[in-house]
Amino acid sequence: MERRQDGGLSFERFRSDPALTALRWPDAVLRDFLFDHGDNGTFADDYGNLDLTAITWTLETIPSADFHTMPTGESEVGLIEHFAKNPVHWVAVRAPEVGRHWENHGTWLRPPLLIDRGLLAPVSSGLQVLEGRTRVGVLRGRLREQLHVAAEHQAWVGRS
Repeated sequence: MERRQDGGLSFERFRSDPALTALRWPDAVLRDFLFDHGDNGTFADDYGNLDLTAITWTLETIPSADFHTMPTGESEVGLIEHFAKNPVHWVAVRAPEVGRHWENHGTWLRPPLLIDRGLLAPVSSGLQVLEGRTRVGVLRGRLREQLHVAAEHQAWVGRS
């Protein structure tokens, strides 16, 4: 899970690596998971033992309620709640279209990545936020502050 972005390798060249094309992952997942976070030490601690070839990714619609207590990786416990404390701020520091999308659609502009906890050690049930902790935190915070939130949200879900 080496991040090649810092080495000047473009995403286009990165995804053409035969080891990655064999995964048959959607570009959005490949970019957010391996290209952007592959060399992040804490991310690798949490997910470095995953058998990447055993994961199939699908774009799924998830009810808002499912995100209320959804955890993230062990190394970032509490991070989602940190973002939830000030959802307006975390949207304001993003590109303007992110805020417009929340206001108009009540959801994120780009689906986060969730993983079936049955793929993790120790094995558990349910889904876990793999990438998109800020987005999920904003969702929780907007719900708490009674701001516009859609009933369902799209997310990439990795399952065996």
